Amino acid sequence: MYVENVIKTMELPETIKIFDTTLRDGEQTPGVAMTVDEKIRIAKKLDKIGVDKIEAGFPVSSEGEKEAAREILKLGLNAKICGLARPLKKDLDAAIGCGIDYIHIFIGTSPLHREFKLKMSKADILNKSVEAVEYVKDHGIIAEFSAEDATRTEFDYLKEVYLAVEDAGVDFVNVPDTVGVMIPASMKYLISKLENDLKVPISVHCHNDFGLAVANSLSAAEAGACQIHVAINGLGERAGNASLEEVVMALISIYGIKMNMKTELLVDTSELVSRITGVKMPPNKAIVGENAFAHEAGIHVHGVLQKAETYEPITPEIVGHTRRIVLGKHTGANAIRSKLDEYGIELDDEQFNRVFNQVKKLGDKGKCITDADLKSMSETILGRAKEEIVKLEGLSVMTGDNVMSTATVKLNINGKMSSVAKTGVGPVDAAINAIQSLVGETADIELKEYNIEAITGGTDALAEVFVIMGDNEGNRASGRSTLEDVVMASVEAVLDAINKILIVR
Repeated sequence: MYVENVIKTMELPETIKIFDTTLRDGEQTPGVAMTVDEKIRIAKKLDKIGVDKIEAGFPVSSEGEKEAAREILKLGLNAKICGLARPLKKDLDAAIGCGIDYIHIFIGTSPLHREFKLKMSKADILNKSVEAVEYVKDHGIIAEFSAEDATRTEFDYLKEVYLAVEDAGVDFVNVPDTVGVMIPASMKYLISKLENDLKVPISVHCHNDFGLAVANSLSAAEAGACQIHVAINGLGERAGNASLEEVVMALISIYGIKMNMKTELLVDTSELVSRITGVKMPPNKAIVGENAFAHEAGIHVHGVLQKAETYEPITPEIVGHTRRIVLGKHTGANAIRSKLDEYGIELDDEQFNRVFNQVKKLGDKGKCITDADLKSMSETILGRAKEEIVKLEGLSVMTGDNVMSTATVKLNINGKMSSVAKTGVGPVDAAINAIQSLVGETADIELKEYNIEAITGGTDALAEVFVIMGDNEGNRASGRSTLEDVVMASVEAVLDAINKILIVR
């Protein structure tokens, strides 16, 4: 409502071109280095998504960079393949020699870059920029020019440089916020001013040092920029670049800009880049993070189950994601019922309450309950004996190095309290020995089979224990329990099986 009203007042471009720099600036992420084959795999994915331009690398920097550019060109992709170059003949020739059809020229223009990095005058920088653009255009190649650190460059000089390269025939001018110091209002202001003076299309390249790369890129589009530099997962120098997936989905879903993008491939592409680079995405990463469409709070889950739009601005499928209902201490009954319906598990009210209380109890301990955990807990409760002839009233175990474990068990058997201490090879063996000793006064029941499995990974995984008990009359029964404590799970499973046998005797 509010967004729509504001967008109506904007003169947005009909479409925005996406210039992807995952293979160049993204590879400059500290600790990231890609092989030629890995760059090819990512380039293919980027082309499938529908990006307009792929910056394949910085050809002059290494033979590997040149090879990657040449091999990507051989793929015959729809996207334009770009190479980065300084306004130096060796850089330009290296890029031209790869056969690419697009060169991105850059040189610093801010006082800091002029004085401390380049040690060049304004006039020298301007002349080199013009010569480089003319050289590229003389070779019939598309030229994009970046005034590096543009957002800390005096406006009059910045405009002078851009007008000069425009006169030299440049196809795009790029405005880099090299150290991410802009805010959305100032980016909109700068692009608007440049739009008034330039005829050539404007592109932006925003860094994320203050977490504003996406916001600044979108503000630039509001002011008339028709191309945005992005990287998958927001990779790049320091805090990275504007995230492709966030920029694209905001343009399409919020601004209503039509783009020829296969957004359903975004999650798959994000995961590929994450695997290749070794840079894992935080679970709360927008659009592609593991939790981007995950819900735990009872109120949220109830709303989503009634109508997804209550807590989801877009459907997960549109970006190749899936909705997840997460179970934990904030989970409501509706979420658990929905999960059980999904698995085809039917519980009566008493059984459901036992599952619900166990989920809450585990959640309070900081445990996040997985689907496998819930299934196991539900199956355990479904399989429980209908009557408890033998009840556990107390359990303590003692164990140590190179000594037998001792378990003291107190049971209520048909209303009679009994306790005993027994030893065993480990606390589970000791506890089962104690139970069998106490129950032996009522029936001769022995352990026939014992199995334990950690349902999910991690030291806090729930343990699922399955046992088979048998008596001297040939009766057999299985018992199952799912708990975070292996000893207690074992005791519960054994008692469950014993109760089933005693009921039928």
